[in-house]
Amino acid sequence: MGTTVMHGEEDANYRVPKQEPLHVQKEDLDAGALFVLKSKGSWMHCGYHLTTSIVAPPLLSLPYALTFLGWVGGISCLIIGALVTFYSYNLLSLVLEHHAHLGHRQLRFRDMANHILGPRWGRYYVGPIQFTVCFGAVVASTLLGGQCMKAIYLLSNPNGTMKLYEFVLIFGCLMLILAQIPSFHSLRHINLVSLLLCLAYSACATASSVHIGNSSKELKDYSLNGDTQDRVFGIFNAIAIIATTYGNGIIPEIQATIAEPVKGKMFKGLCVCYAVVAVTFFSVAISGYWAFGNRAEGLILSNFVSNGKPLVPKWFVLMTNIFTILQLSAVAVVYLQPTNEALERTFADPKSKEFSARNVIPRFVSRSLSVIIATTIAAMLPFFGDINSLIGAFGFMPLDFILPVVFFNLTFKPSKKSYIFWLNTSIAVVFSALGVIAAIAAVRQISLDAKTYRLFANV
Repeated sequence: MGTTVMHGEEDANYRVPKQEPLHVQKEDLDAGALFVLKSKGSWMHCGYHLTTSIVAPPLLSLPYALTFLGWVGGISCLIIGALVTFYSYNLLSLVLEHHAHLGHRQLRFRDMANHILGPRWGRYYVGPIQFTVCFGAVVASTLLGGQCMKAIYLLSNPNGTMKLYEFVLIFGCLMLILAQIPSFHSLRHINLVSLLLCLAYSACATASSVHIGNSSKELKDYSLNGDTQDRVFGIFNAIAIIATTYGNGIIPEIQATIAEPVKGKMFKGLCVCYAVVAVTFFSVAISGYWAFGNRAEGLILSNFVSNGKPLVPKWFVLMTNIFTILQLSAVAVVYLQPTNEALERTFADPKSKEFSARNVIPRFVSRSLSVIIATTIAAMLPFFGDINSLIGAFGFMPLDFILPVVFFNLTFKPSKKSYIFWLNTSIAVVFSALGVIAAIAAVRQISLDAKTYRLFANV
């Protein structure tokens, strides 16, 4: 969008509001900011966190999204999603850098809303939807982890009797351990491994799709299924899937992990992340849709097994699922951080040492309870994917597409004659409308699938 926007330099249409020099005072941090959102990381660590939060196993649903959009619509939506989110995340970073430069570094999304929109917006809108989106991502990751474990089990033991909820509980036990990692910054090495894992399973998925597509003698069908109404709602469902796949929702919390000075570091981290996005999203989406056409499943890994028999070597399917499970654990623990921060702020004492008994015991109990609740929801509601689409429409759309451009316009006040102002306004209006329509499409899908819903169902 031009170096003017990205680096915050002045021109005729875009000027940083002139401020009187401020005496920066170190404010007392609450326990959540002090212990969970430690500002010690580099731009490379930031890139690891961003990649784990964005390049996650939901990208394996992209071929399915293309079944509703076709080649031109699907690839166009993928490109637009990448451009808009990269742009909006940079705007959010510029706003955070601006306030840090003035001596008011903001570490949380709700802090930004409080300062820019007013305290009610932070308390009653941004805070709740961010918590819902992030906790929803934890539940969805736990459910998907259980489903991948079950796939491995059935491949090894086709007549096995273990149920889905048992695998969800096993994954939940892994999460109980990872949830105790004290701070967001402490995840940097795990998230480096996560970055390598997402490249690995994306390469495996792409290779499997190409192999099956080349060896299959069936004609590939790329036509759109259903009547006109189904196709229209399918388009908006697909847009919601793509928006959720690009979604993040925790940009301020990730930027909070960067050591001062913060200027320019987030942009470098985003470049690392979107280099991985370009490699993974497009390869998986294009190869999966090319190989299976409108028969692409909600998770492309499901297409690699037909009637219980793998279409690629069994060890390759097992390896792909293992890579996916391992990265899901990293994704889930990243999206636990806003919950951990809130729990730490409520129950910990910032005046005591981080690893004192006064803080360790409440930390262990509260984090364990949050994981137990997420695991129980995932086990009870194996149809949570439908609910998560609704959460994505109401959550990721505002947090990642609308609020960043609104925050930028209100903070920097670009001229109403400038292209930046109108570009940002257009993004806010278009994605507000898409969010509402995608929410309606998600509610419709829930109503259609409701008759198949069963608690603790073995799906």
